[in-house]
Amino acid sequence: MLAIGLVVPPAVCALLALLRDSFDNANAALVLAVVIVGVAAFGQRSAGVLAAVSSAVWFDFFLTVPYNRFTIDSRDDIETTILLVVIGVAVSEIAIWGRRQQARASRHRGYLDGVITTSQAVATGGSTQDLIDHVRAELTVVLGIDGVKFVAGNNRTSAPQLNPDGTVTRGSHILKVERDGLPTNAEIELPVQHAGRIRGRFLLTAATHIARPDLDQRRVAVALADQVAAALTTQPH
Repeated sequence: MLAIGLVVPPAVCALLALLRDSFDNANAALVLAVVIVGVAAFGQRSAGVLAAVSSAVWFDFFLTVPYNRFTIDSRDDIETTILLVVIGVAVSEIAIWGRRQQARASRHRGYLDGVITTSQAVATGGSTQDLIDHVRAELTVVLGIDGVKFVAGNNRTSAPQLNPDGTVTRGSHILKVERDGLPTNAEIELPVQHAGRIRGRFLLTAATHIARPDLDQRRVAVALADQVAAALTTQPH
Protein backbone atom coordinates (compact mmCIF):
# COMPACT_ATOMS: atom_id res chain seq x y z
CA MET A 1 0.00 0.00 0.00
CA LEU A 2 2.89 2.40 0.62
CA ALA A 3 4.05 1.95 -2.97
CA ILE A 4 0.54 2.67 -4.25
CA GLY A 5 0.32 5.79 -2.11
CA LEU A 6 3.63 6.97 -3.52
CA VAL A 7 3.21 6.06 -7.21
CA VAL A 8 -0.47 6.57 -8.07
CA PRO A 9 -0.75 10.33 -7.31
CA PRO A 10 2.06 11.42 -9.71
CA ALA A 11 0.61 9.16 -12.42
CA VAL A 12 -2.84 10.72 -11.98
CA CYS A 13 -1.37 14.23 -11.90
CA ALA A 14 0.58 13.55 -15.10
CA LEU A 15 -2.63 12.45 -16.83
CA LEU A 16 -4.52 15.49 -15.53
CA ALA A 17 -1.73 17.73 -16.81
CA LEU A 18 -2.65 16.66 -20.34
CA LEU A 19 -6.12 18.15 -19.75
CA ARG A 20 -5.19 21.17 -17.68
CA ASP A 21 -6.31 23.62 -20.39
CA SER A 22 -9.87 22.32 -20.09
CA PHE A 23 -9.79 21.00 -16.52
CA ASP A 24 -9.49 23.51 -13.69
CA ASN A 25 -7.45 22.85 -10.57
CA ALA A 26 -10.47 22.57 -8.28
CA ASN A 27 -11.71 19.57 -10.25
CA ALA A 28 -8.20 18.13 -10.37
CA ALA A 29 -8.00 18.42 -6.59
CA LEU A 30 -11.29 16.51 -6.30
CA VAL A 31 -9.89 13.71 -8.45
CA LEU A 32 -6.80 13.54 -6.23
CA ALA A 33 -9.01 13.54 -3.13
CA VAL A 34 -10.74 10.44 -4.52
CA VAL A 35 -7.32 8.83 -5.01
CA ILE A 36 -6.36 9.65 -1.41
CA VAL A 37 -9.65 8.24 -0.11
CA GLY A 38 -9.12 5.07 -2.14
CA VAL A 39 -5.67 4.50 -0.65
CA ALA A 40 -6.71 5.47 2.90
CA ALA A 41 -9.77 3.17 2.75
CA PHE A 42 -7.47 0.21 3.29
CA GLY A 43 -6.96 1.50 6.83
CA GLN A 44 -3.19 1.96 6.77
CA ARG A 45 -2.38 5.38 8.21
CA SER A 46 1.07 5.73 6.65
CA ALA A 47 -0.23 4.89 3.16
CA GLY A 48 -3.02 7.47 3.39
CA VAL A 49 -0.71 10.20 4.63
CA LEU A 50 1.88 9.34 1.98
CA ALA A 51 -0.80 9.50 -0.73
CA ALA A 52 -1.86 12.92 0.56
CA VAL A 53 1.67 14.33 0.61
CA SER A 54 2.48 12.79 -2.77
CA SER A 55 -0.74 14.26 -4.24
CA ALA A 56 0.10 17.70 -2.89
CA VAL A 57 3.67 17.61 -4.21
CA TRP A 58 2.73 16.44 -7.71
CA PHE A 59 -0.31 18.69 -7.84
CA ASP A 60 2.16 21.53 -7.35
CA PHE A 61 4.57 20.18 -9.98
CA PHE A 62 2.12 19.32 -12.77
CA LEU A 63 -0.94 21.50 -12.22
CA THR A 64 0.08 24.84 -10.70
CA VAL A 65 1.81 27.79 -12.33
CA PRO A 66 4.73 27.75 -13.00
CA TYR A 67 4.29 24.24 -14.43
CA ASN A 68 6.87 21.48 -13.97
CA ARG A 69 8.44 23.24 -11.01
CA PHE A 70 7.96 22.77 -7.30
CA THR A 71 6.78 26.34 -6.93
CA ILE A 72 3.31 27.83 -6.45
CA ASP A 73 2.46 31.44 -7.28
CA SER A 74 -1.31 31.35 -6.72
CA ARG A 75 -2.74 31.67 -3.23
CA ASP A 76 -5.71 29.51 -4.26
CA ASP A 77 -3.37 26.74 -5.39
CA ILE A 78 -1.46 26.96 -2.10
CA GLU A 79 -4.71 26.54 -0.19
CA THR A 80 -5.74 23.62 -2.40
CA THR A 81 -2.37 21.91 -1.83
CA ILE A 82 -2.69 22.29 1.93
CA LEU A 83 -6.26 21.00 1.82
CA LEU A 84 -5.11 17.87 -0.02
CA VAL A 85 -2.76 17.05 2.85
CA VAL A 86 -5.41 17.80 5.48
CA ILE A 87 -7.99 15.69 3.66
CA GLY A 88 -5.54 12.81 3.39
CA VAL A 89 -4.71 12.80 7.08
CA ALA A 90 -8.37 13.15 8.11
CA VAL A 91 -9.63 10.43 5.78
CA SER A 92 -6.83 8.08 6.88
CA GLU A 93 -7.84 8.49 10.52
CA ILE A 94 -11.52 7.95 9.70
CA ALA A 95 -10.72 4.83 7.67
CA ILE A 96 -8.58 3.40 10.47
CA TRP A 97 -11.35 4.12 13.01
CA GLY A 98 -13.91 2.43 10.76
CA ARG A 99 -11.81 -0.69 10.31
CA ARG A 100 -11.21 -0.92 14.04
CA GLN A 101 -14.93 -0.66 14.71
CA GLN A 102 -15.58 -3.34 12.10
CA ALA A 103 -12.99 -5.61 13.68
CA ARG A 104 -14.47 -5.00 17.12
CA ALA A 105 -17.98 -5.83 15.90
CA SER A 106 -16.66 -9.00 14.28
CA ARG A 107 -14.98 -10.06 17.52
CA HIS A 108 -18.13 -9.43 19.50
CA ARG A 109 -20.16 -11.56 17.06
CA GLY A 110 -17.61 -14.30 17.62
CA TYR A 111 -17.97 -14.00 21.40
CA LEU A 112 -21.76 -14.16 21.11
CA ASP A 113 -21.50 -17.23 18.90
CA GLY A 114 -19.34 -18.85 21.60
CA VAL A 115 -21.93 -18.18 24.29
CA ILE A 116 -24.74 -19.48 22.07
CA THR A 117 -22.79 -22.64 21.26
CA THR A 118 -22.17 -23.19 24.94
CA SER A 119 -25.86 -22.66 25.76
CA GLN A 120 -26.79 -25.22 23.12
CA ALA A 121 -24.35 -27.71 24.64
CA VAL A 122 -26.00 -27.21 28.03
CA ALA A 123 -29.47 -27.60 26.54
CA THR A 124 -28.61 -30.87 24.81
CA GLY A 125 -27.41 -32.38 28.07
CA GLY A 126 -23.98 -33.49 26.93
CA SER A 127 -21.05 -34.45 29.11
CA THR A 128 -20.24 -31.89 31.80
CA GLN A 129 -16.53 -32.47 31.29
CA ASP A 130 -16.89 -31.82 27.57
CA LEU A 131 -18.70 -28.58 28.40
CA ILE A 132 -15.96 -27.54 30.83
CA ASP A 133 -13.28 -28.28 28.23
CA HIS A 134 -15.23 -26.27 25.65
CA VAL A 135 -15.56 -23.29 27.98
CA ARG A 136 -11.87 -23.46 28.90
CA ALA A 137 -11.00 -23.14 25.22
CA GLU A 138 -13.49 -20.28 24.76
CA LEU A 139 -12.13 -18.40 27.78
CA THR A 140 -8.58 -18.66 26.45
CA VAL A 141 -9.62 -17.06 23.17
CA VAL A 142 -12.02 -14.45 24.56
CA LEU A 143 -9.61 -13.16 27.20
CA GLY A 144 -6.45 -13.64 25.15
CA ILE A 145 -4.71 -15.52 27.95
CA ASP A 146 -2.29 -18.44 28.14
CA GLY A 147 -4.49 -21.08 29.70
CA VAL A 148 -7.42 -22.03 31.91
CA LYS A 149 -8.05 -24.85 34.32
CA PHE A 150 -11.17 -25.80 36.24
CA VAL A 151 -11.24 -26.61 39.95
CA ALA A 152 -14.39 -27.95 41.57
CA GLY A 153 -15.52 -26.92 45.03
CA ASN A 154 -16.49 -23.73 46.79
CA ASN A 155 -13.18 -22.76 48.38
CA ARG A 156 -12.20 -19.11 47.89
CA THR A 157 -8.65 -17.80 48.02
CA SER A 158 -6.95 -14.42 48.13
CA ALA A 159 -6.14 -14.62 44.41
CA PRO A 160 -7.36 -11.85 42.07
CA GLN A 161 -11.01 -12.32 41.16
CA LEU A 162 -12.95 -11.80 37.92
CA ASN A 163 -16.31 -10.72 39.31
CA PRO A 164 -19.84 -11.09 37.89
CA ASP A 165 -19.89 -7.43 36.78
CA GLY A 166 -16.70 -7.92 34.78
CA THR A 167 -14.39 -6.08 37.15
CA VAL A 168 -11.15 -7.67 38.30
CA THR A 169 -10.21 -7.16 41.93
CA ARG A 170 -7.28 -8.03 44.15
CA GLY A 171 -8.68 -7.87 47.65
CA SER A 172 -10.70 -4.64 47.76
CA HIS A 173 -8.69 -2.98 45.00
CA ILE A 174 -10.20 -2.79 41.50
CA LEU A 175 -7.54 -3.42 38.85
CA LYS A 176 -7.39 -1.26 35.72
CA VAL A 177 -7.26 -4.11 33.22
CA GLU A 178 -7.53 -2.00 30.06
CA ARG A 179 -4.52 0.03 31.17
CA ASP A 180 -2.33 -2.45 33.07
CA GLY A 181 -3.60 -5.81 31.83
CA LEU A 182 -4.53 -8.90 33.80
CA PRO A 183 -2.14 -9.89 36.59
CA THR A 184 0.77 -11.97 35.32
CA ASN A 185 2.15 -12.97 38.71
CA ALA A 186 -0.92 -14.89 39.91
CA GLU A 187 -3.84 -16.95 38.64
CA ILE A 188 -7.13 -15.07 38.36
CA GLU A 189 -10.18 -16.81 39.78
CA LEU A 190 -13.41 -16.80 37.81
CA PRO A 191 -16.08 -18.23 40.12
CA VAL A 192 -18.53 -20.71 38.66
CA GLN A 193 -21.68 -19.93 40.59
CA HIS A 194 -25.40 -20.45 40.25
CA ALA A 195 -28.18 -19.11 42.50
CA GLY A 196 -25.57 -17.67 44.83
CA ARG A 197 -23.79 -20.98 45.29
CA ILE A 198 -20.23 -21.49 44.06
CA ARG A 199 -19.83 -24.75 42.15
CA GLY A 200 -16.16 -24.32 41.30
CA ARG A 201 -13.85 -21.85 39.66
CA PHE A 202 -11.82 -21.35 36.54
CA LEU A 203 -8.21 -20.38 37.16
CA LEU A 204 -7.04 -18.02 34.44
CA THR A 205 -3.35 -17.73 33.59
CA ALA A 206 -1.78 -14.78 31.75
CA ALA A 207 1.88 -15.32 32.57
CA THR A 208 3.76 -14.95 29.30
CA HIS A 209 2.22 -11.72 27.99
CA ILE A 210 0.02 -8.84 29.09
CA ALA A 211 -3.63 -9.49 28.20
CA ARG A 212 -6.00 -6.51 28.23
CA PRO A 213 -9.51 -7.87 27.64
CA ASP A 214 -12.10 -5.09 27.64
CA LEU A 215 -15.17 -5.06 29.86
CA ASP A 216 -17.35 -6.74 27.22
CA GLN A 217 -14.86 -9.59 26.87
CA ARG A 218 -14.73 -10.09 30.63
CA ARG A 219 -18.52 -10.14 30.84
CA VAL A 220 -18.61 -12.78 28.12
CA ALA A 221 -16.17 -14.82 30.22
CA VAL A 222 -18.55 -14.53 33.18
CA ALA A 223 -21.48 -15.61 30.99
CA LEU A 224 -19.54 -18.68 29.86
CA ALA A 225 -18.74 -19.61 33.45
CA ASP A 226 -22.42 -19.22 34.36
CA GLN A 227 -23.30 -21.76 31.67
CA VAL A 228 -21.01 -24.26 33.37
CA ALA A 229 -22.55 -23.46 36.74
CA ALA A 230 -26.04 -24.14 35.35
CA ALA A 231 -24.87 -27.46 33.93
CA LEU A 232 -23.25 -28.50 37.20
CA THR A 233 -26.49 -27.73 39.01
CA THR A 234 -28.63 -29.95 36.78
CA GLN A 235 -26.20 -32.63 35.61
CA PRO A 236 -24.04 -35.17 37.44
CA HIS A 237 -20.27 -34.81 37.20
